[in-house]
Amino acid sequence: MTKPINDLIPALPGDNKIPEELAVEVRRLAHDLSNALEIIAQTSYLLSTADLKEPAKDWLEMLESGVSKALELNVALRNYIKQHTDG
Repeated sequence: MTKPINDLIPALPGDNKIPEELAVEVRRLAHDLSNALEIIAQTSYLLSTADLKEPAKDWLEMLESGVSKALELNVALRNYIKQHTDG
């Protein structure tokens, strides 16, 4: 099991806020990551509607597992950013 993102990122000193100039860039990157993951998630879904044969079916299961984990981590990252910024 993967550690929660809050356990992976060290605590911030002081008021536990990401400096604003850094926060803007981190939010932009998180947004771009969300957009890229949406494309991957939708492609994975569309592939799951196809009648795939082995070994492609196994590869799709691996892809779906990775997509799920990436989406969970992205949500955790976005929540961390919200908790540690004013925006």
